[in-house]
Amino acid sequence: MTASDQTQTDNPLLRPWTAPHGLPPFESITPDQFSPAFTTALAEQQAEIAAIAESPEEPTFANTVEALERSGAALKRVGGVFFNLAGSHTNDAIQAVEREMAPVLAKHRNSIFMNEALFRRVDALYNERENLGLTAEQARVLERYRTIFVRAGAQLAPDEKKRLAAVTERLASLGTQFSQNVLADEKSYRLILETEEDLAGLPSFLREAAAQAAEEAGLTGRHIITLSRSSIEPFLQFSSRRDLREQAFKAWAARGDNGNATDNKAIIAEMVALRAERAELLGYDTFADFKLADTMAKTPDAVLTLLNEVWTPARSRAQKERDALQAQAQMRGDNIEIAPWDWRYYADQVRMARHNLDEATIKPYFQLDRIIDAAFDTAHRLFGLTFRELQDFPRYHPDIRAWQVTDDEGAPVGIFIGDYFARGSKRSGAWMSAFRSQERLTGDIRPIIVNVMNFAKAAPGEPSLLSFDDARTLFHEFGHALHGLLSNVTYPLLAGTSVSTDFVELPSQLYEHWLSQPEILRRYATHYRTGEPIPEALLERLMAARNFNQGFSTVEYLASAFVDIDLHRRKHSGDLDVSAFEKESLERIGMPREIIMRHRTPHFAHVFSGDGYSSGYYSYLWSEVLDADAFTAFEETGDAFNRDMADKLKRFIYSAGNLRDPAEAYRAFRGRLPTPDALLVKRGLAVAGEA
Repeated sequence: MTASDQTQTDNPLLRPWTAPHGLPPFESITPDQFSPAFTTALAEQQAEIAAIAESPEEPTFANTVEALERSGAALKRVGGVFFNLAGSHTNDAIQAVEREMAPVLAKHRNSIFMNEALFRRVDALYNERENLGLTAEQARVLERYRTIFVRAGAQLAPDEKKRLAAVTERLASLGTQFSQNVLADEKSYRLILETEEDLAGLPSFLREAAAQAAEEAGLTGRHIITLSRSSIEPFLQFSSRRDLREQAFKAWAARGDNGNATDNKAIIAEMVALRAERAELLGYDTFADFKLADTMAKTPDAVLTLLNEVWTPARSRAQKERDALQAQAQMRGDNIEIAPWDWRYYADQVRMARHNLDEATIKPYFQLDRIIDAAFDTAHRLFGLTFRELQDFPRYHPDIRAWQVTDDEGAPVGIFIGDYFARGSKRSGAWMSAFRSQERLTGDIRPIIVNVMNFAKAAPGEPSLLSFDDARTLFHEFGHALHGLLSNVTYPLLAGTSVSTDFVELPSQLYEHWLSQPEILRRYATHYRTGEPIPEALLERLMAARNFNQGFSTVEYLASAFVDIDLHRRKHSGDLDVSAFEKESLERIGMPREIIMRHRTPHFAHVFSGDGYSSGYYSYLWSEVLDADAFTAFEETGDAFNRDMADKLKRFIYSAGNLRDPAEAYRAFRGRLPTPDALLVKRGLAVAGEA
């Protein structure tokens, strides 16, 4: 037995997954196994790539493109496990591996997509594509591969390739450090509530969650507020202690911006400069031009047109909301000017006054388990899916749950994992990812999809309760999960969520609409103590208040999207003062002083933890134009669960991966592309018929 054979025998990451349902053997994996597994897997793919590139045979689709698609199987397995754990259950050892591997993996990718001999084979096939007898899917794979090669620098001169490779490797390291810095700031902060006075205004569910967080932190008998959204946002909403709201809010806003070892401003400045240089090397004016060329939007001007179209009514609405909050404060005798740490507190009071609706009344009807059931039932009614919970399966954390998913004929679809609770080892936010993606090239490979959330965990024996926004987040991420689970393609490159950034949010944002359907809420919004369904009067008030505070939420989102685009339209010249740039960018759009960006630049993980949403944070709004119009298609039938419409949605959107250009895919579903009108009505920024 060779040393390599011995490594493969000893390392569970390199062996086939034989655990129940094909899940990774989480409980057998230790952090020290990742580096050697990566080393072996990288060497394996390097040998596969060399065999393709150096083949003496004339290039064919099978010996070049399909061979590329088959390569790197071990690396996909190792990376799938590693990067999911790095986000959802990390530790110092995993973070060290993450820092070590970031430039190595970037270098490996460069070695593939800058390989001159390999590109010549792909390019030759592309130039002859009309004569190769390819299926539509094969033609799409070939076109996508050529685009990836060109955008990775395959056509550059040797010196330019060398510099571009150095740039991308450095960017990978910086992005990793950025995300680790944000997590460190989130983990290190605790607002300890010592006395009953400190707890003033907090409803029982928040007190219980804060007590549970303190228990887990070893502070039994006390209460703590963390920088997880599920902790700090309700604290800002309910705490009547303005001094503590200000303290917590400033810590939340200052993640990555504290002038210490975890400060991200120098990292951002370097990343923005390197991205601009990358774009310049590839022949683009700015990084935004480069990034958007391969999206639905195509250009920064198209993005800015949409952002500006929504900004004007959103800002106007937010100013009216601010005036209402100021009036509420004065009515209470609070001699203050509304500040960012006051908005949620007074907004909750105004909402109560206008709609007789407060979170403490709503939350008992939104149990986590019931909302999971609601998401599953919606998927069953739309797409015929059934979910059977697994009991005996390998777990990377005791809290995770898993379900086997089958179709309407009982055939296996995949495995869905839910990881719902906040913890110190998990980065903030909510996301979907895949431990394994669907494809048919190497067999009937079924997906293993995970949703990761950061909900507050209830005390033992008590159900975890969600806000309506939490419930919407669960539906949103489950929409992404369905995009991965329902994938029905042959080639891995096109599977699931492997679509342009401004299209990938369509399945998730569209799915949110079904949570608000009265028939779903009547069945699944049940009181956690009595089991009684949500009262009709409360349901009506909840629906009437859906667009309450929409000016605020739209403005805080748009501000982040504007700053993202502004940063990446910057030319590669001069030093960047990140704080001054953020301030100038917000002043240019007239940002209300009472609201801050949803994600301030020093902790803007969407944009700086990797390359995914750089120049792309606008994508949520772009996709919302699509999702508002797409749900209208169901409403026009008079049935939110219309099966014919659901079948079209599944065929052209949820199961289609990247089989088609996004605009073509949407037209195939809807018959046309939408305008922003439905979005403005959905957000309550325009009246139907007047958008």
